Amino acid sequence: MVKRSAGALLQSIEIDHDSPRTLSTQITIAIRDIILVGGLPAGTRLPSTRTLAKDLSVSRTTMVETFERLVAEGLLVSTTGSGTFVSDAVGTTRQYSAPSADTEVTGIKRPYFPSLQHREFLHRFGDSGDTAGQLNAFGERLPHQVRAFTTALPALDQFPLALWARRNSRHWRNPRDIVLGYGDPAGYPPLRRAITAHLKATHGISCEPEQLFVTNGAQQAFHFIASVILQPGEKVWIENPGAIGARNALLAAGAELVPVGVDSEGIMVEQGINRAPNFRLAFVTPVHQQPMAVTMSLARRLALLEAAERANAWIIEDDFDGEFYYGSHRLPSLKSVDRSGRVFYVGTFSKTLFPALRLGYFLVPESMVELFRTAILAYVSGAPSNPQAVVADFMEEGHYATHIRRMRKIYLERYEVFLDCSRQRLDGLLDIEPTDAGLHTIGNLQCGLIDTDVAARAEKQNITVTPIRRFCISDADVNGLLLGFSGIDQSAIKAGVATLARVLETQASRL
Repeated sequence: MVKRSAGALLQSIEIDHDSPRTLSTQITIAIRDIILVGGLPAGTRLPSTRTLAKDLSVSRTTMVETFERLVAEGLLVSTTGSGTFVSDAVGTTRQYSAPSADTEVTGIKRPYFPSLQHREFLHRFGDSGDTAGQLNAFGERLPHQVRAFTTALPALDQFPLALWARRNSRHWRNPRDIVLGYGDPAGYPPLRRAITAHLKATHGISCEPEQLFVTNGAQQAFHFIASVILQPGEKVWIENPGAIGARNALLAAGAELVPVGVDSEGIMVEQGINRAPNFRLAFVTPVHQQPMAVTMSLARRLALLEAAERANAWIIEDDFDGEFYYGSHRLPSLKSVDRSGRVFYVGTFSKTLFPALRLGYFLVPESMVELFRTAILAYVSGAPSNPQAVVADFMEEGHYATHIRRMRKIYLERYEVFLDCSRQRLDGLLDIEPTDAGLHTIGNLQCGLIDTDVAARAEKQNITVTPIRRFCISDADVNGLLLGFSGIDQSAIKAGVATLARVLETQASRL
């Protein structure tokens, strides 16, 4: 009975052969949607790849790839000899209700849309009279020198500068009112279209250009979202350890931060519920946690969405370096499994292109488009038009996708060199945690070594290793180092590991 029902549901999948999305991507998204709205309950056995390939008139290879992606996402489990089933992790999944400005969800107050003329967008942290104390809560800026093992740094030596310069020059030849005047505060329209097309095709996110706003980097996006949806003193879950830039933006918006621990599955949702069940906002990095480099499990993602719906809260998803993944498939964003319309998705070009570009963007739920459009028009003049136009060309002409694929390969090679050298030189001193995505990983110190002592000693040897405790806003059981591998070539990685080994050996000998 269940099997026949699954077959009927899956046969109803519509495929658009003119879509820029591959057939596998279209089918993956369709099956994911059916599962997440409860159409395929936990434990449901799916038809075989051969049967589905025939039913949907696609190749079996397409269906095998689709199943592999859904297994990697945690939505399906495959058992040899038994078949493929919907994972038990979705056992509590139900059809979520989207928040609305003029309706109430049973038992929950509707989202509060504050009057913009009464909002203070800047410097709220000074209102309490304890400005100095609150300033001390701000995290320090991380180092950004191009050397081992600086984090959040793309391979600047590999950027196609000549290609960029040609397109940049082309746009400077446009009429002066276009290149020198004010642009659309929401962002250059062709770029907004290009970004949303990219998110649809590669991230499985259903979105329209009207939902997307371009900013001067991700940091501005964090602060702007928080300034619009938060009242001073409202509680915000933040990963602990967690992103320093986001912490600073939330503090500046007047948030009361609630630190929530992180384990191998990501943010510990139950801990967050125990500490602040009526939170207003949660900030998370699901694809590649900053700084712990873990990926949030499907079960935790669904639990977080459920907690947000119960609290009538919002979620900011920071996908800061998730374009670079080293498995066969990119794990889905939290936004792609959000059926309640509660996730704000934030992205940046600082990691995929280069930091000096200072371009980021954020995607808002459909229910918030009008509010954010009004706020944008009242608050900002927009990012510079010319860089936006160049990025739009890069994306529309296919150079962006080519660059991402090329850099993914280079970063994987650099990561593998880093791992190999670390195993040879750092064994017994620093235990490197493997990662499946991103531009950094972490190492847990051994032999009684202390992260801050090691970092200070390493700095004197001209290498950067960042203590994980710098990312903590309250006590956490961490004693390790954040290690970036993306911004330097293989020879510099080898030399850096050798230097780090000497630093660790020297420190260990003094204990």
